[in-house]
Amino acid sequence: MSALDWTVLLGTLFFIVAYGVWKTRGSNDIEGYLLGNKQMKWGTIGLSVMATQASAITFLSTPGQAYASGMGFVQNYLGLPIALIIVSAVFIPIYFKQKVYTAYEYLEGRFDLKTRLLGGFLFLVQRGLAAGITIYAPAIILSTMLGWNLEATILTVGILVVIYTVSGGTKAVSLTQKYQMAVIMGGMLIAFFVVLGHLPETLSFSDAVKVAGKMGKLEVISFSMDPGKRYTFWTGIGGGLFLAMSYFGTDQSQVARYLSGKSIAESRMGLMFNALLKIPMQFFILFLGVMVFVFYLFEQPPTYFKQVDIDLLQSGIHAEAYSTLEKAHTEGFKHQKEDIIALVDAFDKGDENDINAKAGQLKQSSGQYMQVREDIKTLISENDPQTETKDSDYVFLTFIMNFMPKGLIGLLLAVIFSAAMSSTSSELNALASTTTVDFYKRVWMKGRSDKHYLIASKLLTLFWGVVAIIFALYARLVENLIEAVNILGSIFYGTVLGIFLVAFFIKQVKGNAVFFGALVAQLLVLLIKYNSDISYLWFNIIGCVLTIVFSFFLQLIIPHKAEDSSTDS
Repeated sequence: MSALDWTVLLGTLFFIVAYGVWKTRGSNDIEGYLLGNKQMKWGTIGLSVMATQASAITFLSTPGQAYASGMGFVQNYLGLPIALIIVSAVFIPIYFKQKVYTAYEYLEGRFDLKTRLLGGFLFLVQRGLAAGITIYAPAIILSTMLGWNLEATILTVGILVVIYTVSGGTKAVSLTQKYQMAVIMGGMLIAFFVVLGHLPETLSFSDAVKVAGKMGKLEVISFSMDPGKRYTFWTGIGGGLFLAMSYFGTDQSQVARYLSGKSIAESRMGLMFNALLKIPMQFFILFLGVMVFVFYLFEQPPTYFKQVDIDLLQSGIHAEAYSTLEKAHTEGFKHQKEDIIALVDAFDKGDENDINAKAGQLKQSSGQYMQVREDIKTLISENDPQTETKDSDYVFLTFIMNFMPKGLIGLLLAVIFSAAMSSTSSELNALASTTTVDFYKRVWMKGRSDKHYLIASKLLTLFWGVVAIIFALYARLVENLIEAVNILGSIFYGTVLGIFLVAFFIKQVKGNAVFFGALVAQLLVLLIKYNSDISYLWFNIIGCVLTIVFSFFLQLIIPHKAEDSSTDS
């Protein structure tokens, strides 16, 4: 990287951390630290909610997801606007009325202490692991691509986040996320126009879109009924709805964002901001990935985007076999490019029969070209069976490093770091809030002073920061990183959502029934996860429905006397 890129990167990160520490100095009570004194306006809430969800994984993996599989991933978010309307109408008024610090605090008033602790525990498990992934994901990719030391990169991201999150709590998280989102969206817009600028001068934007469509990258909506297909209209509007409702309604990392609002109206408007903009934002990031795909139809891409694996291949026993495949890759790219140019000419002539004929030729040459890539992946696996051969996470960063102008490389790396810091800070703040309020203050250390709990909150934020860093240091790369986080959340979110829906709507169900119903439901979700191939989005519906059903029927058979005694705490 150039000196200019380093200046842009380090200057951006220093400003965000220093601003967060300076603006939130002097938090002297637990309400100020965990809820920001309930002074946040809807714009800050909206950007904070969006930044919490949009981790570095979003901006590294999502363009690569589109490069490899097209626009279908956007269906994951189809249920999100409906979920946010439900959360605004049902969850927010209840939380504000009860004046809770955490979502799980409400469960004790409705059920009992053990149900509150179960909800909090499930959150701590899945979000504690996710916090490590949000640090590890950008670190492994940046270190691999740039030759940086992995451990040093993880420590840099982790320590920067811990500094201002420990210092200022919720307010620091929300205020810094405004500027992080500005850096993120500005950087992605610039990247989009740079990609368009690198397309051939003879290729119009309209033709680029048509080519992407013929290559199967623009299938946004699929109405397939195959339960094993990961992204469809049905998984998005069904499983995606339950995932979003649980994430925004019961996950403390999001609940804390709108609990800091000045009023119910401000919090609702912050969520509606996301209901309107989240899908367009994801669509844009995926479309950016599709344009990178079109760019690499005219500019020969690497045989494999994770260069470190190719280096190992070239220095091992499979070097000769790889050299043969490398030549086949170059030849295959040449034939595919010729067919694409022929297809674009057919577009310009407007002859539908010629277009279909040229598209058929392209499909054949593209299939042969992609087979070479698959053969290279097979060779990589033979060379190192432990290597994950899904290289889509490295596509966008490869483009950034090879084709972005000086200065903009530093800005795009600042985007990645900012996104990692914004989502991780929310997670650490929420983990500390839940541990402090639901466990430390409620169970372990009752009746201490407000200052005592403030100090405990800061120490627990530091503790979770250290846990996340340690997990990141020992984590291994799995699948596409953005999918990994969603899969992890989907395993637990359905059960937690089921507990809350029972609390809100099925008044006759008491603590014992929902507690044991949730435990059985969670066990069944884990069994389904490891013994079936259904899309992970369905886990959200399955966990939620099973929790509700088991809770209802257990209530019918549990003696009322046992229920009465369970409410004592």
